[in-house]
Amino acid sequence: MQTRIIKTMRWYGERDVLSLQDLKQAGITGIVTALHHIPVGEIWSKNEIQKTKQKIENLGMKWEVVESLPVHENIKKRTGNYKELIANYIESLKNLAALDIKVITYNFMPVLDWVRTDHNFKNAEGAEVLKYDPVKFRVFDLFLLKRPNAENDYTEAQFLEAKEKFDSTSEEELKVLSNSVMLGLPGSTVDFTEKDLLDQLEGYKEITDDILRENLIYFLSEICPAVEDLGIKMAIHPDDPPFSVLGLPRVVSKASDLEYIFKNVASKANGLCYCTGSLGAQPDNDLVDIFETYKDRVHFLHLRNVSKKSDGVFMESDHLNGDVPMKKIMQLIIEHTSSAGIKIPMRPDHGYLHSFEKEKPYYAGYSFIGRLKGLAELTGLELGLQNTTS
Repeated sequence: MQTRIIKTMRWYGERDVLSLQDLKQAGITGIVTALHHIPVGEIWSKNEIQKTKQKIENLGMKWEVVESLPVHENIKKRTGNYKELIANYIESLKNLAALDIKVITYNFMPVLDWVRTDHNFKNAEGAEVLKYDPVKFRVFDLFLLKRPNAENDYTEAQFLEAKEKFDSTSEEELKVLSNSVMLGLPGSTVDFTEKDLLDQLEGYKEITDDILRENLIYFLSEICPAVEDLGIKMAIHPDDPPFSVLGLPRVVSKASDLEYIFKNVASKANGLCYCTGSLGAQPDNDLVDIFETYKDRVHFLHLRNVSKKSDGVFMESDHLNGDVPMKKIMQLIIEHTSSAGIKIPMRPDHGYLHSFEKEKPYYAGYSFIGRLKGLAELTGLELGLQNTTS
């Protein structure tokens, strides 16, 4: 039976705990990676791209998706040398296309790539999962980072709740919280410091949602002519979490955000990384409707599940069990790809950290067993649904 999804796994390059051989032995055929060693804003040369591509192909696998070709903060703020940085970005795209790598994931989240308050929260089975707790986040914002005027973003009740939590939390727990929030970019070995973070936030103090949205449209309008000529598919990753943190603007969080982006840059090359976990953490999002509306623009799939609570807490859940209607979504993916005669690359996004691998220094959310479990579950769901409709 022909599957309609290209199963991939994310690899962080030579600094990854896992080797390409490990992934090969697990049956992975497609790799999702990036040139993490190249500073953001610099050009990815053909030579550097080829080195990584060759390592992957030497083991009989294929580099399916770039995740991510990062967008420099000056582009997001549209300040400083942003025109030069956009030119560099286009040059990197040209070099990737020349080596037949044409699905490019990126995000437009200011400063923080993604945020969780807990990287090692134990679920009912004792596995460690990623979790976001808004009260703990306010503790970080108000009493650890001490962001100027942060109290203006919260109600009096929220402030008092955070203060009570802060007063009852140990120094060691506060240190873990701070380290969790200030985790560096994926693949990075350098985390933020409080000074770094405050300096970065200062650069966004005059940038509203509307301004950031305009800057995203400008960026896409500048790169899309080249993207179309090169046959590249750009896949923007939704904000994670899909709401403002630290007073920062967010413009890829809701269905209305996607509508604005795709309406203002109509090219089908301007597409979406359909991340069910990020979009699913926003209660207002109808994931089924989003896929149905933008399925022709879905160029990459991040399939994971989340469990939300009414108080704003959300956490990773089993890939097939949670608030994301994964069975329905998988059915829609099968129907769309079969009708269109296409395949879409997918990776199981995040995974539990099981006690067997507890001592391995994985990047948060990227354990091996946990992701393989998710991949097996998603593959079984896809094949099972195909059997019921064939």
